[in-house]
Formats: sequence, C-alpha cells, structure tokens
Amino acid sequence: MNDYTSESIRFDCFRGCTVVTDEESGEKDIRYRQGCCKLEVYDTLKGISQEQWENYFEVRFKNTRKGFYVNASGQSIKTGDLVVVEAATGHDLGIVTLEGPSVGRQMRCKGVDPSAQELKKIYRKARPYDIQRWQEAIAREHQTMIRSRVLAANLGLEMKIGDVEFQGDGTKAIFYYIADGRVDFRQLIKDFAEEFHIRVEMKQIGARQEAGLIGGLGVCGRELCCANYITEFRSITTG
Repeated sequence: MNDYTSESIRFDCFRGCTVVTDEESGEKDIRYRQGCCKLEVYDTLKGISQEQWENYFEVRFKNTRKGFYVNASGQSIKTGDLVVVEAATGHDLGIVTLEGPSVGRQMRCKGVDPSAQELKKIYRKARPYDIQRWQEAIAREHQTMIRSRVLAANLGLEMKIGDVEFQGDGTKAIFYYIADGRVDFRQLIKDFAEEFHIRVEMKQIGARQEAGLIGGLGVCGRELCCANYITEFRSITTG
C-alpha cells in the first residue's frame, strides 16, 4: 500500500470521492468514498443479483444530480467505478453508486420505466485521460462561477449564480441560479458562451436547494438535512 501525505489527498464531498495525487508522477487516483459525504447510499440488497437488472446502474455526478444508465460497454461494472456516460452533447463522467435490484427499486420510486423509455448509455470505464480531463474541468468551476456573477451583475440581472457544474468532457457547464422572478438571460447565455467557450445550460434552484449545495448547520446543531440526504423538497405552506 502506498504512503500518502496529507497534501496529496483531497476530499471532493460534492461528488462523494477522494482524489489521491501521486506526488512524483502527478497522476490522480479517484476513489468512491461511500458514506463520508452527503447523499450517502446504503444498499440493502447488496450481493443479491437479478438478471433483469444486471445492466442497469445509478450514476452520481455533482451535488444532487444522479441518473439511471444502461451498460452498453460490455465491461464488468460495479459500485464505485468511474464511468464515461452518454450526455445530450458529448459525454459526461460520474461514479456508479447503485447496482442490481436496488436500481430497480429506485427506478420505481422515481417513475422511470426502462421498457417504456430509452435510458442513456454507459460507454466505458473511465480511462486515465478521461479522469484527467474531468479534473481539469472541475478545477475551472470556482473561477467560472465568480466570473459569471460579474457578467450577470454587468447586465443588471436580478439573479445569483449559486454554483457551476462542468460536464466531464469540459465542453458544457450547468449554471445553477437563484431568482425571485422571471429572468431574461438570453444575452447572458451569449456572454457566457463567448467568455468561457462552452455550451451553457441554465437551471433555476430554490433557497433550500442552494442551502443543500453550500451546506451548513441547522438550528438543531447538526448538518443541514438538505445537504446530507434530502434531494426532493415538498412545498411548505404558512399553515
């Protein structure tokens, strides 16, 4: 087993993994760290196999974004593997968080019927080049968010950019924003595309979703539930 210094290990709690960097070669080893971060997954059916679900997997991305995929790679895939998956344009990279019968149960909970709709595909296990490109894209997220806030302010838009998530291939980014009313961001999208040279997707979120992205402590003194395990928010009335 390799001995790592504290400086060579980084915890990516937004994606539930650790990034271990070899100080000599600079190569990165990404490992799924189950249970250390928000959106912990506990598989009650681990080790139980059913052939009807053997090619279906749940894949996690940043924060609360997850999806169901069918394995079209011909490779043997298991929980914790980094995989390259189909996206609307290009490809994305995520971590497999569920396999087997548990995926079937999650699909039913989410109203996903693989026989009635075509699921996106897992292309292959991530190669070192894929992981390097993914990490380079992740490294751009913070500065892109800071700059995007400046561009939005220059246009006088009443909105706040809460987070930015780059696609695994670095060609597209999702900008999560908060606004009280309707926002005309057509010019902003053009400015983003010109500034960052990427395809842009805008996604509006609420205050509770923002709290889940940022994290923090509740009045109970524990970590916010929305940052730990809640992914779907029910409407709360004043009554």
